[in-house]
Amino acid sequence: MGAAVDLNTTLTALADPTRRAILARLAEGEATVNELAEPFPISQPAISRHIKVLTNAGLVVQRVDGTKRPCRLAAGHLSELDEYLSMLRTALETNYARLDRLLASEAKKEST
Repeated sequence: MGAAVDLNTTLTALADPTRRAILARLAEGEATVNELAEPFPISQPAISRHIKVLTNAGLVVQRVDGTKRPCRLAAGHLSELDEYLSMLRTALETNYARLDRLLASEAKKEST
């Protein structure tokens, strides 16, 4: 059950477009909360709340550097999501392969 809770937390964090944009920015490198807030039409405290959600999901880590709290992507936490998506991808590929075989069989029947 613990893995499902982590995956649910990750998916919930990724569901918000602002949080996805923050992650995309952090993919370019470390940034402070104020730097992350710049492109958004929302307040710095609102960005801080988004960062807290991302931190609780294990997607972002913060460190204290004097009065600044730079953020960066957390290493390796997306592996669980990647495994989940891989399982879905494999299931879809299996279904498509089965459909391809069925269509080929029907086409062969029609041509005879």
